[in-house]
Amino acid sequence: MDNCFFMIGLLAVCVLILDTIRLYIRYPSKKERMPDIGKSMTIGGREVQEDQIGSMETAAGIMAVLADGAGKAYGGRIASRIAVDACMDIFRDYNAFHNPQYFFRKAFHRANKEILKVLGDDSRGSASLGCVMIRAGLLYYALVGNVKICVYREGNLIPVSSGHTIAVLAEQKFHEGIISRQDAIRLLENKRLYNYLGQDGFKDIELFDAPVRMKQDDIVVLMSDGIYELLGAREIEAILGQKGDCQQKAYDIIELVNQNPKEEKDNASIVLIGMGDKVKAYEKAKFRI
Repeated sequence: MDNCFFMIGLLAVCVLILDTIRLYIRYPSKKERMPDIGKSMTIGGREVQEDQIGSMETAAGIMAVLADGAGKAYGGRIASRIAVDACMDIFRDYNAFHNPQYFFRKAFHRANKEILKVLGDDSRGSASLGCVMIRAGLLYYALVGNVKICVYREGNLIPVSSGHTIAVLAEQKFHEGIISRQDAIRLLENKRLYNYLGQDGFKDIELFDAPVRMKQDDIVVLMSDGIYELLGAREIEAILGQKGDCQQKAYDIIELVNQNPKEEKDNASIVLIGMGDKVKAYEKAKFRI
């Protein structure tokens, strides 16, 4: 009988040890798997802050989102808040990394539906939306509108998204042979959006073709047009190349916007996700799905 109790106790201890090892493997320390995240925004010269930002970490990985609203009264602010909440809620409840493209489409179409439900289809409010996810050293992204998604790598700010402005559409149609070079050139300065959240005719979203493999010291950048239309790429690169964490860099970029002498400044927002020197450990981490 004593031997029986001893064996049961020994088995229980073994199970406990195995569970501890399994949890350690599945859940690496936060320091190893958590990229450095920085977020900042400014109202600029506007009366209402219509940008909204957010980020979330789960056992599966990281998600960050930035929405740039537009509309009458507080319509733009409401639209951008709905868009961010849709991404956050679905990422929290749904295992996004099983099928990233499905997650993005589900989140963006829900956001569009909710904006129309709350604000209607009379241009009271709309939003551009950019969303990224990072898991095991791979970057997945999607956007609608003119939020810009870039990767800062080895001193260069590299755009990974195109956006949905008339200028981008004109360039695409020229390469497809649909419009002439003269027509394309004439439209290259047209920054009006042809696709955004908050319209009945909402088109599909811009999605990654293949996930971007992150490298050591890479920084993922999401920013609204209030930043990239005011500051030059070299100004942004100079700050991203400085020492310090992403939160300080985000503050410094927004401070550069605030110090710019231009009077009619738009809302400006930025989200930074730095991989640092932990990217290799992050690549090898076995997250629970």
